[in-house]
Amino acid sequence: MVLDFSFWLVVASLVTGLVWAVDAWLLRPRRLARAAAGALPDEPVLVEYARSFFPIILVVLVIRSFLFEPFRIPSDSMMPTLLDGDFIFVNKFTYGLRLPVMNREIVAMGKPGRGDVVVFRLPSDPSTNYIKRLVGLPGDHVVVKDKRVYINGELQAVTLDGMYPPFNSTPLAQAGQERLGAVDHRTLYIAERPSVDFDDVVPEGHYFFMGDNRDNSRDSRFPEVGYVPAANVVGKAVRIWLNWRLPHAPIWDRIGDAIH
Repeated sequence: MVLDFSFWLVVASLVTGLVWAVDAWLLRPRRLARAAAGALPDEPVLVEYARSFFPIILVVLVIRSFLFEPFRIPSDSMMPTLLDGDFIFVNKFTYGLRLPVMNREIVAMGKPGRGDVVVFRLPSDPSTNYIKRLVGLPGDHVVVKDKRVYINGELQAVTLDGMYPPFNSTPLAQAGQERLGAVDHRTLYIAERPSVDFDDVVPEGHYFFMGDNRDNSRDSRFPEVGYVPAANVVGKAVRIWLNWRLPHAPIWDRIGDAIH
């Protein structure tokens, strides 16, 4: 169980709902009886707040748990696809519906696909969310050598097409267009940083993730991240709804962009 925002939403909905229900079933009839006898008792403040906030909290909980959840991008690891300061929506139902807090799947709807940009809970610290691109599916033999990706012995095509200007902790970088299976997406490579190589088979029930900023990403190549269990998948990143990072805020032309 993770004590995140969803947990507190569940607690708030249970408390406000319980207060409202107890009042409706037990206390309110007594107030009405006293009112009929000539008294005019006021509704308790706690009940008034519970009645007002319960529907709002419940709606927010349902939307965040089963439809869309907002996230903020806190690093450069997914440049140039996502920038530090991007606020995104994550689709929570593409990969199936899960109970909030317990994260137990209740309706299977689909599986993550190679090339998807996915938010997941860090295996070593489930209270921390990461966002990376899905590179290796269960059973895939993934090799990263000299900054190139091989999946099941097949080199994933990359076309280098220019330079990307410095941004935050990322210096001037080589930009490229990589094809992962059927998905085309942008990547960055920092010449002065060594390749973080990798060679292993993805275990069943797990996924292998990498950042698009290949030389500035802490991802499944590193033991502190490693393979991600399917149960840790939160959802698929689908759209940027705001970019806000001082002093260059907002970046207007990113608002509304689909995430590929």
